[in-house]
Amino acid sequence: MFEQTFRNIDNVLWKEAGCATELDYTEQTSWMLFLKYLDDLEFERSQEAELRGLSYEFIIDDAHRWSRWAAPKKADGSFDHDNALTGDDLIQYVSFELFPYLHGFKERASSTDTIEYKIGEIFGEIRNKFASGYSLRDALELIDELSFGSQAEKHELSHLYEAKIKNMGNAGRNGGEYYTPRPLIRAMIKVVNPTIGERIYDAAAGSAGFLCEAHDYLRYGPDGEGDDKRLSTTDLETLQTRTFFAKEKKSLPYVIGIMNMILHGVETPNIVHTNSLTENLSDIQEKDRFDIILANPPFGGKERKEIQQNFPIKTGETAFLFLQHFIKYLKAGGRAAVVIKNTFLSNSDNASKALRKELLESCNLHTILDCPGGTFLGAGVKTVVLFFEKGEPTQKLWYYQLDPGRSLGKTNPLNDDDLKDFVARQANFESSENSWAVSISDVDPESFDLSVKNPNKAEEEPLRDPEVIINEIETLDKESEEILEGIRGIL
Repeated sequence: MFEQTFRNIDNVLWKEAGCATELDYTEQTSWMLFLKYLDDLEFERSQEAELRGLSYEFIIDDAHRWSRWAAPKKADGSFDHDNALTGDDLIQYVSFELFPYLHGFKERASSTDTIEYKIGEIFGEIRNKFASGYSLRDALELIDELSFGSQAEKHELSHLYEAKIKNMGNAGRNGGEYYTPRPLIRAMIKVVNPTIGERIYDAAAGSAGFLCEAHDYLRYGPDGEGDDKRLSTTDLETLQTRTFFAKEKKSLPYVIGIMNMILHGVETPNIVHTNSLTENLSDIQEKDRFDIILANPPFGGKERKEIQQNFPIKTGETAFLFLQHFIKYLKAGGRAAVVIKNTFLSNSDNASKALRKELLESCNLHTILDCPGGTFLGAGVKTVVLFFEKGEPTQKLWYYQLDPGRSLGKTNPLNDDDLKDFVARQANFESSENSWAVSISDVDPESFDLSVKNPNKAEEEPLRDPEVIINEIETLDKESEEILEGIRGIL
């Protein structure tokens, strides 16, 4: 229904001088989509209020409403070109009147969990990148063709938006930082098996793929074939307000994550724009903890010394700090599935060993999924997924080495069928050519090395992965630097 409209919007953006990359396309589409969604939502609410004989107070005032400046209509419902801003007048209005007005909601909102506050946050983080008011006018008229009236329309728009996020992820390293293949996410969710009433958290949400897929799992069932009728009004309200929680540091993924969740049916997403790692773990209380954590924290980032002070195990590796954050934020009995570089399993530096020890002793690390190269498009690292429950130490680890039987790439990405065998066997920790169990007593108590060593294919990998060696060299160099700095301080 809307696929051609999305293509036409991309064509407009492609010709626009102010938009150079897929990241720009997604950002600019997002703010226009958001305002059209808000206008449709407000219209729907005003109609409901009228039917009940009640008055409705619009969030956006009349002068700044979508139907006033973006898509003015005549009495017969046709587009009013005579009163529609265009050219320089439109750019001037959007950049210097509309955006400042919308940003002001952040100060005017009653609390941070309102849609008013989200409006203020979004329009404080992004800017209009259209240089031509004529291109912007074309894009606005196309966006106005989209409708958020029915659940079917929202469902289609969510799929089209996901495709846009995927293209952005494939466009380069920055985009790829916050795109996780959806088949992998769905498999992780099936293993963790969330239920309505449990609180789900992602501290590095990116485009909110984990929360969107978890929402669909809970709302429509594991196969996506259910409907709202199977859920009570209370269940639906719980999904809307008390189930999904997230944090995101960067502006663009924060905005995209909010839009993505809205399109998946969560009207006021609980996404906070903040760096999760600035929180001191010793300040976390029981009320702050979650039942389920699903995440793919950034790989290879480096954090400053003052950030490291918030963690008991000091390391500059962003993903390792996030893992500590996740362990601390899980409730007793809580379940987690976290994507991390496979070098975490075998790095020999002190921080890595201490973190593996902490994970094994405070949690039941029951499953390790070894992902093949190419799982993450554009990323030069191999990854594993750690599945663990908090509260009891690990007794046995079950490994699964994912082998789709082909090379993964942009034209041949991971799909749901690739992960069916993993999900099926994981339920009972079955052994096979690609899966096996390791007792904790067989793990070296000094190194806590958890390397993937398939006993059925041991001869295929006699050498250590070069990525592991390089990573270790970098980490040990850093440790040496810190020791030398300490000695200089004494002298």
